[in-house]
Amino acid sequence: QVQLAESGGGLVQPGGSLRLSCAASDRFFAIYAMGWYRQSPGKEREPVATVTGGGKTTYADSVKDRFIISRNDAENTMYLQMNNLKVDDTAVYYCHLGVVTTGPTHRSLELWGQGIQVTVSS
Repeated sequence: QVQLAESGGGLVQPGGSLRLSCAASDRFFAIYAMGWYRQSPGKEREPVATVTGGGKTTYADSVKDRFIISRNDAENTMYLQMNNLKVDDTAVYYCHLGVVTTGPTHRSLELWGQGIQVTVSS
Protein backbone atom coordinates (compact mmCIF):
# COMPACT_ATOMS: atom_id res chain seq x y z
CA GLN A 1 0.00 0.00 0.00
CA VAL A 2 1.43 3.34 -1.02
CA GLN A 3 1.94 5.75 1.84
CA LEU A 4 2.93 9.37 2.26
CA ALA A 5 5.02 10.18 5.33
CA GLU A 6 5.18 13.78 6.51
CA SER A 7 7.86 15.30 8.69
CA GLY A 8 9.27 18.66 9.70
CA GLY A 9 6.42 20.13 11.70
CA GLY A 10 6.64 21.50 15.20
CA LEU A 11 6.59 24.66 17.27
CA VAL A 12 8.10 27.85 15.93
CA GLN A 13 7.99 31.50 16.90
CA PRO A 14 6.30 34.10 14.69
CA GLY A 15 8.68 35.12 11.92
CA GLY A 16 10.42 31.76 11.95
CA SER A 17 10.68 29.11 9.26
CA LEU A 18 9.92 25.42 8.86
CA ARG A 19 10.25 23.00 5.99
CA LEU A 20 7.70 20.22 5.71
CA SER A 21 8.61 17.05 3.85
CA CYS A 22 6.34 14.42 2.34
CA ALA A 23 8.04 11.20 1.28
CA ALA A 24 6.25 8.66 -0.89
CA SER A 25 6.83 4.95 -0.25
CA ASP A 26 6.64 4.08 -3.93
CA ARG A 27 7.37 5.52 -7.35
CA PHE A 28 4.69 6.33 -9.86
CA PHE A 29 4.06 6.23 -13.55
CA ALA A 30 2.87 9.83 -13.40
CA ILE A 31 1.92 12.54 -10.92
CA TYR A 32 -0.99 14.65 -12.11
CA ALA A 33 -1.48 16.71 -8.98
CA MET A 34 0.40 17.59 -5.83
CA GLY A 35 -0.23 19.94 -3.01
CA TRP A 36 -0.25 20.91 0.61
CA TYR A 37 -3.43 21.56 2.57
CA ARG A 38 -4.09 22.60 6.14
CA GLN A 39 -6.85 22.42 8.67
CA SER A 40 -7.29 24.51 11.80
CA PRO A 41 -9.68 23.58 14.63
CA GLY A 42 -13.24 24.33 13.65
CA LYS A 43 -12.36 25.09 10.05
CA GLU A 44 -12.54 23.23 6.76
CA ARG A 45 -9.40 21.81 5.20
CA GLU A 46 -8.05 24.40 2.78
CA PRO A 47 -5.46 24.33 0.02
CA VAL A 48 -2.19 26.06 0.81
CA ALA A 49 -0.16 25.33 -2.33
CA THR A 50 -1.06 23.13 -5.27
CA VAL A 51 0.61 22.14 -8.53
CA THR A 52 -1.23 20.65 -11.50
CA GLY A 53 0.24 18.04 -13.84
CA GLY A 54 0.84 20.86 -16.29
CA GLY A 55 2.99 22.66 -13.77
CA LYS A 56 0.63 25.45 -12.74
CA THR A 57 1.31 26.44 -9.15
CA THR A 58 -1.30 28.15 -7.02
CA TYR A 59 -0.79 29.54 -3.55
CA ALA A 60 -3.43 30.65 -1.08
CA ASP A 61 -3.42 34.45 -0.82
CA SER A 62 -2.50 34.21 2.84
CA VAL A 63 0.78 32.42 2.12
CA LYS A 64 1.90 34.04 -1.13
CA ASP A 65 5.50 35.23 -1.06
CA ARG A 66 6.08 33.26 2.16
CA PHE A 67 5.61 29.58 1.24
CA ILE A 68 7.23 27.60 -1.56
CA ILE A 69 6.16 24.16 -2.78
CA SER A 70 8.74 21.96 -4.49
CA ARG A 71 9.46 18.37 -5.40
CA ASN A 72 12.58 16.25 -5.66
CA ASP A 73 11.86 13.27 -7.88
CA ALA A 74 15.20 11.62 -7.13
CA GLU A 75 14.25 11.54 -3.45
CA ASN A 76 10.56 10.80 -4.14
CA THR A 77 9.75 13.68 -1.82
CA MET A 78 7.82 16.92 -1.96
CA TYR A 79 8.41 19.91 0.28
CA LEU A 80 6.75 23.00 1.65
CA GLN A 81 9.16 25.72 2.70
CA MET A 82 7.37 28.06 5.09
CA ASN A 83 8.98 31.41 5.89
CA ASN A 84 7.92 34.35 8.02
CA LEU A 85 5.40 32.17 9.79
CA LYS A 86 2.41 33.79 11.46
CA VAL A 87 0.18 32.69 14.30
CA ASP A 88 -2.63 32.17 11.76
CA ASP A 89 -0.51 29.53 10.01
CA THR A 90 -1.06 27.23 12.97
CA ALA A 91 -2.79 24.11 11.67
CA VAL A 92 -2.42 20.46 10.81
CA TYR A 93 -0.79 20.26 7.39
CA TYR A 94 -1.50 17.47 4.91
CA CYS A 95 0.32 16.57 1.73
CA HIS A 96 -1.58 15.25 -1.27
CA LEU A 97 -0.61 13.48 -4.46
CA GLY A 98 -2.73 12.50 -7.43
CA VAL A 99 -0.83 9.69 -9.15
CA VAL A 100 -0.99 7.00 -11.77
CA THR A 101 0.61 3.77 -10.58
CA THR A 102 3.26 1.79 -12.41
CA GLY A 103 2.86 -1.83 -13.47
CA PRO A 104 0.74 -3.56 -16.06
CA THR A 105 -2.44 -1.95 -14.79
CA HIS A 106 -2.20 1.79 -14.34
CA ARG A 107 -4.50 3.04 -11.64
CA SER A 108 -5.28 6.55 -10.52
CA LEU A 109 -4.88 7.11 -6.81
CA GLU A 110 -5.52 10.06 -4.53
CA LEU A 111 -2.99 9.89 -1.69
CA TRP A 112 -2.97 11.84 1.56
CA GLY A 113 -0.41 12.11 4.30
CA GLN A 114 -1.38 11.50 7.91
CA GLY A 115 -1.13 15.17 8.81
CA ILE A 116 1.50 17.02 10.80
CA GLN A 117 1.06 19.76 13.37
CA VAL A 118 2.56 23.19 12.83
CA THR A 119 2.21 25.60 15.74
CA VAL A 120 3.30 29.21 15.51
CA SER A 121 3.41 30.84 18.90
CA SER A 122 5.59 33.10 21.00
